[in-house]
Amino acid sequence: MTTEDSGSLPTTHSSSEDPTVAAGLEIAQKWGSALGPDNLDVALRALEPELRRNHKERMARLTLQREAAQQAAQERQEERAHKRHIAGLCTGAGLAIAMLGAGVYVAQDAWWLAILLCGPSLLALAKVFVLRRSDAGDMAAVSVAGRSATNAAGQAQPLAPPPVV
Repeated sequence: MTTEDSGSLPTTHSSSEDPTVAAGLEIAQKWGSALGPDNLDVALRALEPELRRNHKERMARLTLQREAAQQAAQERQEERAHKRHIAGLCTGAGLAIAMLGAGVYVAQDAWWLAILLCGPSLLALAKVFVLRRSDAGDMAAVSVAGRSATNAAGQAQPLAPPPVV
């Protein structure tokens, strides 16, 4: 197993550290003294196809490593997006349950507040957290419901009892 098989990108090597170049130099030194310059040139030309194959293999390995790193980054990003979506769903569900509970709790004493808690504002809030979308119509419905509930509450307030003398 070479350093390139370990999954990390190889660093640039100097000519003395690169195993392919070192092997080529070793062969050239051995053959150069035995063969002479003309025969050495022939031997180096015979070595060239192997060096090209090694280079192509190294480039293919780098391409595969780059693609694997990009795929891992994409998967991490999708996982974070999924966690964020689930957190939004849980938060929206918790707020909706709390608003419904508060609306039921105050319904007998302050019905207008129960309308505000359980009406269109609940639906608009749930839509924001679940669908991650808010429309202008939602906010208009919330404001109309709030205005009508507060107007009705102001008109329905009981008159103060007459003072006792």
